[in-house]
Amino acid sequence: MKIGSNVLTQSNGLPDQRRISQLVTQISALKKQGIEVILVSSGAVAAGRSLITVSDKYDAIATRQLLASIGQVKLINNYAQLFEQHDILCSQVLVTTEDFKGRQHYLNMKNCLEILLQHQVIPIVNENDVVSVTELMFTDNDELAGLIASMLNAQALIILTNVNGIYTSNPSDAGSELITEVTDNGVDFASFVSSGKSQFGRGGMITKSHMAQKTAKLGIAVHIANGTKENILIDVLNNTAAHTRFIPDKTASGKKKWLAHSEKSATGVVQINEGAKIALTSNKATSLLPVGLVDVLTDFKKGEIIKLIDEQKKVVALGIAEYGADKAKESIGQKNQKPLVHYDYLYLLS
Repeated sequence: MKIGSNVLTQSNGLPDQRRISQLVTQISALKKQGIEVILVSSGAVAAGRSLITVSDKYDAIATRQLLASIGQVKLINNYAQLFEQHDILCSQVLVTTEDFKGRQHYLNMKNCLEILLQHQVIPIVNENDVVSVTELMFTDNDELAGLIASMLNAQALIILTNVNGIYTSNPSDAGSELITEVTDNGVDFASFVSSGKSQFGRGGMITKSHMAQKTAKLGIAVHIANGTKENILIDVLNNTAAHTRFIPDKTASGKKKWLAHSEKSATGVVQINEGAKIALTSNKATSLLPVGLVDVLTDFKKGEIIKLIDEQKKVVALGIAEYGADKAKESIGQKNQKPLVHYDYLYLLS
């Protein structure tokens, strides 16, 4: 589950201690029912803001680093003390996008989280805002939560925000209705969802919607619910709370779950022809063969993630290269050659 900044903070930007305590009580109750819980929590910057005043002369990045570095200590200590009241141990896991780029590093992170769960510890994951700047940053903690859920093959991902879910227009508009179920991965939320971001977080409802679609496509149910409501976690899991649920597709393989969140990690780019695009996007499992290649646009090595773009330069899929760029260039347009990307290691983006 992911708890957003607007759930954990008061209107003045300082931590809402009462709400944090209530959420810990609910998580502890779930844990004692035998439900494994991984918590992705915002709130380090807000916690830092409660401890120190920063002069306006510092830029936004430096201020964020300062507040996060101080605040993360307070945030995790707060969680530790609250969980201790329920005889539960928690741990801190700070990450950046770099931690998920290589397959081996990804598996190391997965193993870390699994050993914590095996020992009945609740991992509390947050982006390491102290070192995460610009290109190293996740879009927001929603993206991080989706990646963690996919990594651990979670049954469900619960995103707690400060509204009941996704609405057909701005929730404050007359006639706006809550969307309770989403089954079509092709829904264009940008056409009716507000693009505004939360007061203290980086993410907005559009980024939540896109992440939820991607995660549901991997076989994980996603719930977007109002974390400011009493007993919300229990009610969501009992299906008694008004919220938005993304219905999951069939379960994807572990490598495809890694690929789904790895577009930023791609090192190579290859261009494919229309015939290859049609074949890859059909319902039949199809590998990318050299006969479908038009061009190899950037270098890559065997085992690296590459982007497959069409003739209009739109990204069609991500895949793991079966061999390097040099061999791929030599094989362009040729028949009866080994696939550049096997269908088991191919993830379609559209």
